[in-house]
Amino acid sequence: MVSPAFADRPYKKLVLFDVDETLTPARQAASPEMIRTLRELRKKMVIGFVGGSDLAKISEQLSVAGSNAIDDFDYAFAENGLIAYKLGKPLESQSFIKFVGEDRYKVLVNFILHYIADMDIPIKRGTFVEFRNGMINVSPIGRNATIEERKNFEIHDKKYGLRAAFVKVLEEKFVDYGLTFSIGGQISFDIFPNGWDKTYALNHVQDEDFEEIHFFGDKTYKGGNDHEIYIDPRTVGHAVTGPAHTIRLLKELFP
Repeated sequence: MVSPAFADRPYKKLVLFDVDETLTPARQAASPEMIRTLRELRKKMVIGFVGGSDLAKISEQLSVAGSNAIDDFDYAFAENGLIAYKLGKPLESQSFIKFVGEDRYKVLVNFILHYIADMDIPIKRGTFVEFRNGMINVSPIGRNATIEERKNFEIHDKKYGLRAAFVKVLEEKFVDYGLTFSIGGQISFDIFPNGWDKTYALNHVQDEDFEEIHFFGDKTYKGGNDHEIYIDPRTVGHAVTGPAHTIRLLKELFP
């Protein structure tokens, strides 16, 4: 039974969205057309985002044209749902550092930084390891790269498979840590405890008994950070190629 909080929606469905390259261009703001489309959709059914980034970054991207990322979505899931809000109110969160422990975390980060130092890539900028509440994000080029530098690295990475090779080494080296390594976005990959992928967000909605849960994402292939929730039997998955494709699919599926 869907809660009274959502009684005003004619359809008892939940639509969840990845952020980068699904609702917005990578690390850029959502378009006014996207915000309008989401607001219209919310009149019919429940909506939420599930991003790998921290809430501050996601808010920058979705708080445009007078909108607010937490208030304009029924569910706000940052860091794969480890930071979660329902109707503007925070839900229980989780901690990566508590799971791993300080000593083992230090060994992991030291190895990552040494590996990046030895990587031969055209440019390196800064913030190679970003610590978040529920995960860490690793970027060989550094998260301080410009949008143009991000695009160039993505092309370079597709040609040489740098992130995939990095992840393979980490999976073998830290096999006993109980961690998942998931490539997402243009320049980085996430590291989090097994089971703390985007399906973690579904734990927060299971008591609502929605008729359907739809998920839209771009990294739906195996190894991508949308893959697990995309193939989860609890969701109807939709693979998209960018924000314009998302809007087009929404209009086709929920006219």
